[in-house]
Amino acid sequence: MTNKTITLALALCAMQCATAQDFDKHFADSTLRLNYIFAGNATKQQIYVDELCCSPKWYGRKERLAETPLEGNGQITVKAHGDGTPIYRLSFSTLFQEWLSTPEAQKAGKSFENAFLIPYPKEEVDVTVELFDNRRRTVATYTHTVSPGDILIRRTGFSHVTPYETLQKAADTTKCIYIAFVAEGYQSAEMPQFVADARTATEALFAHEPFKSQRHLFNIVAVMPPSTDSGVSTPANGEWKSTALGSHFSTFYTDRYLTTLRLKTLHDILAGTPYEHIIILANTTEYGGGGIYNSYNLAYTRGNQFAPVVVHEFGHSFGGLGDEYDYGSDTPTYSSDIEPWEPNLTTKHDFSGKWENLVAEGKAGLIEGGGYQREGVYRGFEDCRMRTNDVPDFCPVCQQALLRMIKFYTE
Repeated sequence: MTNKTITLALALCAMQCATAQDFDKHFADSTLRLNYIFAGNATKQQIYVDELCCSPKWYGRKERLAETPLEGNGQITVKAHGDGTPIYRLSFSTLFQEWLSTPEAQKAGKSFENAFLIPYPKEEVDVTVELFDNRRRTVATYTHTVSPGDILIRRTGFSHVTPYETLQKAADTTKCIYIAFVAEGYQSAEMPQFVADARTATEALFAHEPFKSQRHLFNIVAVMPPSTDSGVSTPANGEWKSTALGSHFSTFYTDRYLTTLRLKTLHDILAGTPYEHIIILANTTEYGGGGIYNSYNLAYTRGNQFAPVVVHEFGHSFGGLGDEYDYGSDTPTYSSDIEPWEPNLTTKHDFSGKWENLVAEGKAGLIEGGGYQREGVYRGFEDCRMRTNDVPDFCPVCQQALLRMIKFYTE
């Protein structure tokens, strides 16, 4: 080993040690859940603190704490109360912000639950929540102080933990990505079927690169909250069922859009289990699903498109990938003078840092059509898991973006 190599190795070791010390300096090995209500309409949005909860262990990253891999449609910044130093950041998207683009939001106001996980601070911190519009402008912001000794921070997951089964243990559980599958619409007697469905989804995910080659970095559990009724609600058919998460089709009056609005219930169910990223499996034959970046994804299970749908939706919720299909219309969802934050879409406004390296190598291009638009938005490849269910792989652009995300969480 040369002196230069030794010097670089020592420098890398010092950086890693400093990062670990930063975590131990500011945070305990437990989780603080921030529950918020986002409310308003297309004209004005507001943020309210709902409840704070503490869970026994922290399953998120302990390095690159003040960085975000993607901008998202919103961000949380945690700062030391004394000097204002940023000590943790989290980016996200929400159903509330999707709803703001609907016709209903032009004439009515609504409120949505949201829940976010941060490491539990050792001392007082100031938490700022920001929401961005589709031009990446801040439209709502709220800052509040959190005291770790606050007696009204509810303790969850210290007892009565929802039963779960480990499907895959990461090679190194101190530096991995924690995924929890959650049962929705499965009665107690149907839990063996849920576990089998979770295993099917696991194998589907790891049939795709880059997950296949990085499989050792993932820890996966199947969490089993029973539902009173079997199946999920389908409002278009007049069917409303009593299920663990109250999920339903016809979100925003879109038939196949299957989501849950009960984010507090979801995280209460998961409290005390090893999780950060969430995949909800719905016990239904009705085709549909949905995925929200750094929130959750939800997929139907009782059909032949189950495997591609759950993987596609994980591309949204984990990777922040945008849809690469269009609706065959010219209605713009992205402005030509704003670059999408999604790593697999571009308006060419600011293409730097995306997949220009793959274009230079002849492995991808700039193909018009994506992000629900026929014109003005470009993807990198003709077809991809983020475009259709028929293609068997993520395209090279999406694979690169997903690998970058994996490395962000694990290196």
